[in-house]
Amino acid sequence: MSRKEINFVDEARIRVRAGDGGNGIIHFRREKHVPLGGPDGGDGGRGGSVVLVVDQDLNSLLRYQRARHYKAQNGTNGGGNNKTGRSGHDLEIFVPPGTVAHDTDTGICLGDLTDPEDRLKVATGGSGGRGNKRFSSSSNRAPRIAEKGSLGQSVDLSLELRLIADVGIVGVPNAGKSTFLASVTAAKPKIANYPFTTLTPNLGVADLGDYRTVVLADIPGLIEGAHAGTGLGAEFLRHIQRTKVIIHLLDGMSEDPLSDFTQIMSEMSLYDAGLVAKPQVVALNKIELPEVSEKLPVLKSSIKHLGYELHGISAITHIGVRDLLQKAALLTKTHANIPESVEEPVYRPGKDPARFEIIREIDGNLRITGDRVERAAQSTYWEYDDAVLRFQHIIDKLGVRRALEENGVRPGDKVRIGPYELEWVE
Repeated sequence: MSRKEINFVDEARIRVRAGDGGNGIIHFRREKHVPLGGPDGGDGGRGGSVVLVVDQDLNSLLRYQRARHYKAQNGTNGGGNNKTGRSGHDLEIFVPPGTVAHDTDTGICLGDLTDPEDRLKVATGGSGGRGNKRFSSSSNRAPRIAEKGSLGQSVDLSLELRLIADVGIVGVPNAGKSTFLASVTAAKPKIANYPFTTLTPNLGVADLGDYRTVVLADIPGLIEGAHAGTGLGAEFLRHIQRTKVIIHLLDGMSEDPLSDFTQIMSEMSLYDAGLVAKPQVVALNKIELPEVSEKLPVLKSSIKHLGYELHGISAITHIGVRDLLQKAALLTKTHANIPESVEEPVYRPGKDPARFEIIREIDGNLRITGDRVERAAQSTYWEYDDAVLRFQHIIDKLGVRRALEENGVRPGDKVRIGPYELEWVE
C-alpha cells in the first residue's frame, strides 16, 4: 500500500473540552496602619476556548485518529489586592481545508472550514468567578462571598473532510480515472488493471496554460449500493459535493457502458440529489482499442438521448484528453456560482430515509411514500430494462415488495410512487 493510502484519513471523532474559569476569592486588605481594610478579592480568569483553525499544509485528519481528547487551559484563581486571575490560552486544533464539523450528539453542523483564514469556536471556556470585592455594598462592607469559575464546555465532535477540487472524476471501478488524472497532472496515483486499485481519493493540479490551473479529484470507483455505504461508497461520495463539474468516465471494455452510466447516476442521486444537477462531461475511455472505438457511435446516440454529449478519449495514449480537460475547465468558470450544500455536507436527514409508508387511495390503488424509494423512482431511467430491474432490486432491499404483498396488492393493480404509476405484476 502506498504512503498516500496509509496517510489519508477523511473522518475522525474527537472530544474537546474548554478550560474551566478560575475561582474568585475572598480576601481583605491586611496592611500596617490599615486595621479595617476592605475586601480586595480578585476575579478568576476566563477558561480557554477550543477553536478549529484551517491549516493549508494539512490534507488529512490522520492525527485525530491517534489522539482523540483535547483540553484547553483553565483560568487561574483571582488574588488579593484585586488581582484578576490569568485567562487560559485558547486551544487551536488545526484541520485541513474542506473540514466539516458536526456535534456528534445532536448531528448539528457547526461549521464548514474552507478558507485559510477560517476559524471556528467549538467549545467556549468557562467564565471566571467574581471575587468578594464585587459583592461589597453600603450595607455589606465586608462580604465573605465569592464565586467559583464555571466549567468549560465539553463537546464530542465529528470531523469530516471533503476534498476541495474544481472537477471530480467518477465512474465504475477500473474505468481509468487514475490513469486520466495521471495523464493531465503531476499526481501519481496507484494504477493497475484490476478494480478498486484506488482506495483513497487523489488530488492533482492540471496546467491549462496562460497561468491557469484546475484542481481535479479522482474519486474511487462507485458500485451499486454506494449511496448506502457499500464498498465505502458513502465515504467517497461526499468528496464530489464540493466540486463544480464532474467528469464521468465510462469503461470502454465494460460489457454495458450505458448501464454503468445509469448506475452511477442513480447512486449519486440517492446520496444527494444535487450531485446529478452538477454540469457533467461524459467520456468513453480506452478508444485506442478497436473494439471500443466501434462502440462509440452507438453509445453517443444513447447518451445524447439522456441529455449528455459523449466524448471518446484514451487516457493511456492521451487521445482527446486535453480537449476533455479544457471543456471541463470551461464549465467550472461558467458554473462558478452554483451554490453547494453547506448546512449538511454529509447526508444526514432528520428521519430515516429508508422508511416508507403504503396507503390505499380513493380509487383503490396503492401509493408508496418515502424519501429513498421516491428518489430511487425519480432517478430511474424507465426506458432502460436494466435500470428498471435495478429499481426492483432496490425496493426488494427496502422491504417494499413484502409490504405491498402484506397490503393485498394483486396483479394488475396500479402502484404509485411520486409522479409515477406502475402496474404490479408477479
